[in-house]
Amino acid sequence: MINALRTLLEAQPLMALFLTIAIGTVVGALSFRGFSLGIGAVLFVALVIGWLAPKSAPAPAVGTLGLALFLYAIGVHYGRDFFEGLASTDGRKANLLALIGVLSAAVVMVVMIRCGVAVGYALGLFAGSGTSTATLQAAIQRLGNDDPAVGYSVAYPFGVAGPILLLQLVFSFLKPRIDAPASATQELLEISVRNRDVIGKRLGDVVPTLPAGVQIIAVRDDRNRPATPEFVLAEDVVVLASGASPAALQEARQLLGESAAGRITSDRRDLDYLSVFVSRPALVGATLRDLAPPDDARHSVIQVRRGDADLLAQADLVLEFGDRVGVLAERSSFPAVRTFFGDSIKGTAEFSYVSVGLGIALGFLLGAISFPIPGVGGLAIGVAGVLVVGLIVGRWRRTRHLNWTIPLSASLVLRHFGLTVFLAQVGLASGPKFAATVADTGFLFLGLGAILLLAIAVPILVLGVYVFRMPFDQVGGIVAGACGNAAILGYVNKTVGNDRPDVAYAMIFPGMTIVKILVVEIVPSWFG
Repeated sequence: MINALRTLLEAQPLMALFLTIAIGTVVGALSFRGFSLGIGAVLFVALVIGWLAPKSAPAPAVGTLGLALFLYAIGVHYGRDFFEGLASTDGRKANLLALIGVLSAAVVMVVMIRCGVAVGYALGLFAGSGTSTATLQAAIQRLGNDDPAVGYSVAYPFGVAGPILLLQLVFSFLKPRIDAPASATQELLEISVRNRDVIGKRLGDVVPTLPAGVQIIAVRDDRNRPATPEFVLAEDVVVLASGASPAALQEARQLLGESAAGRITSDRRDLDYLSVFVSRPALVGATLRDLAPPDDARHSVIQVRRGDADLLAQADLVLEFGDRVGVLAERSSFPAVRTFFGDSIKGTAEFSYVSVGLGIALGFLLGAISFPIPGVGGLAIGVAGVLVVGLIVGRWRRTRHLNWTIPLSASLVLRHFGLTVFLAQVGLASGPKFAATVADTGFLFLGLGAILLLAIAVPILVLGVYVFRMPFDQVGGIVAGACGNAAILGYVNKTVGNDRPDVAYAMIFPGMTIVKILVVEIVPSWFG
């Protein structure tokens, strides 16, 4: 029976790959007291199947393709947050903390090599403790063998569970005060125009004088209608103002007139609420300020929902494929508004194959360029070039008629599929060597993986909490970004209940991925 299964798997490598992905996903979903391996279980299942059927691994190019999809989708998704983080004081401080943690682990790794640990195994332990598949791929390509995959698979569980346990201990010990999450909902206020300083003026001239973030989304004279810049304010005209801050709305009321609750919202005969999907390519990459609907599709945007998040409908918000936009429009205009936005649910999964193909191709080209580094020689960043290009185009969002953005749902599919393909291919190829090495080393590699994990996380926690005096939720996001595992981020989000960890993770993860890759590219040159 075993021999027949081995023969089948080795005759059908792609079947072995997808069977590994299926079984690994089931195993990863199993939870023990809140801990699960998640997507990392695919690697462990692949190691077992690779040990059982040593010739069942697909070609290495299959794994490289999967990793390229993962890195590119990550770069596009976090590009803007990454560069904004580098430009802000908090972002630079957070990246400095993460860099200290990653370089601390790199120093420990070098000490391990000098104490006799093979270079390939040490690089894999470093990559596994930081749960970085991109680093693992870079190490494999740099050395030309699969030794790093062995160390990676041993250290990976510590890379997932260790930071969660540390954060739980710190949270229990410090009991930090966590700020309540900021509301992302729009507040509404109806105002009757009574201030003679604005009577007779165009709405387009009055809105810039209102408090920041306050917009006029509807007006009522003889009937309700969408707000337009050309509308002239008259006495007793009612305007519907929106904003994130009740205080700002009250300030706007003082500038315009007095409250008139229910004058607009209680009458839906002419103006009503409509929710539409953004699926028209011409709108993707445009800001709400730049929208220029035809006269028969006049509307006011009051809400944007992206994935599971509600976004404030601010003028500089950039639309993406699949955004669900809430508008106020005249009922007779509903068909034209739907046509203007596209309103196809397919938009939640559509993206430009031209931009994805071009972006990944440019990434491979960048990764193939060898940059001279004194004392090291030529250095090519390999598949990490895909991540770099992804970050750049993710910041651009759009260049002329080319959309670089990928809808969140499609991005998640690309990331998860690409990562599982890579882990399955690497595990299948490394199974025999993994079994032999673990049998020889016993618990040694387990201890080394735990030490490397502590070298990453502990400096960030100590310096972040006690030296930089950062909020615990931000420090938790930095630890998640430096360690590189979304499971850690999920734990922090569940613990603190706000979005600050997500912002810190977005600022940290791409840069630290590149740093880890550079470490495994440079360190082998020091040891011949």
